Amino acid sequence: MKILIISSAPIILIKGKRYAYGPYVEELVLWAKQVDDVQFACPIWNSPNGLLIRELPFENSFIELTELTKKTKYFFHSLSSIINNVVLLYNAMRASDHIHLRCPGNMGLLGAIIQILFPHKPKTAKYAGNWDPKSKQPFSYRMQKWILSNTWLTKNMQVLVYGEWPNQSKNVKAFFTATYNATEFENVRIDKSIEDQIKCIFVGTLTANKRPLLAAKVVQKLYEQGYKVQLTYYGDGPERHAIENFVLDYNLQQVISLKGNVAKDVLIKAYQKAHTLLFFSKSEGWPKAIAEAMAWGCVPLATSVSCVPMMLDQGNRGVLVNTEINSIVSEIEKLINNPTTYKQKSKQAITWSRQFTLEKFEEAIGLLLKATDKN
Repeated sequence: MKILIISSAPIILIKGKRYAYGPYVEELVLWAKQVDDVQFACPIWNSPNGLLIRELPFENSFIELTELTKKTKYFFHSLSSIINNVVLLYNAMRASDHIHLRCPGNMGLLGAIIQILFPHKPKTAKYAGNWDPKSKQPFSYRMQKWILSNTWLTKNMQVLVYGEWPNQSKNVKAFFTATYNATEFENVRIDKSIEDQIKCIFVGTLTANKRPLLAAKVVQKLYEQGYKVQLTYYGDGPERHAIENFVLDYNLQQVISLKGNVAKDVLIKAYQKAHTLLFFSKSEGWPKAIAEAMAWGCVPLATSVSCVPMMLDQGNRGVLVNTEINSIVSEIEKLINNPTTYKQKSKQAITWSRQFTLEKFEEAIGLLLKATDKN
């Protein structure tokens, strides 16, 4: 089977080798195991541009799509690029056995439109953003969701989304993602309790969407109130400078530290030692940091976006919070003052998260491809 993967996520060419964003590659490996031939239709970069990349460890070919600009003065160039991309995508779809769209994104939108012309071709689409029908999203995102879920336009496709939502079309399927093999949990006993020091972590890109500075402000407030607290950031991004300045301004060098991007084993140890994950994103799909933290008994305090309330079972295996500092501090104090409640949440988090292993993920992908190819 030849699978065509259409995505806005770039392939990076460095010295003749092909790379992509690390977590994306981890998932692609599982898709590649199920097929004979993988072809990408996506932008091509010549440098990582700050992405944490990993080499693609399987044979593949690619069709280079032109990234689009929103600047008005380049309108005609963008129009020409769109036409060129449409022609390339149409020909690639016609030559493939299975079409796989990665949405949302500009290339995913083009792919969603063009796939309408191939009603009998087996297709899947992974919508990695927020599928919540009540959420505020850009028009292009809403358009992609409408096309993909419209079974009059879109035929023979399974649309993979995060979370279970009411009143969905029959081709929309709740899905998940995974980070760990089942063997990684063997012989590892997690039994946490909050005692003398509260260890908090933030995991993810340091961007405005994830509100990383809010985590520092929450910890500063706890520290001012006399709690022994630590916050460690894992990840990098444009908000790092603001966090570093905040730490200096409030003399929090002994309380807050930034580790940048780290290896998987280092992050696992951090999850194992931490009591809570501070996660205050504005928008998400399936937040891997939450699922990962839960697997090691680290209790998330998270905003109610996308499928997060479902992941936390409405607060039974974590804490759903708003973005008001005093309110978040109050929720952390409740955990400190109720160690039995904390321990229960930690254990429930472990039980839920550890069902989503890479083995089950690979099996689910295989079943999905077989199901769509039979239609």
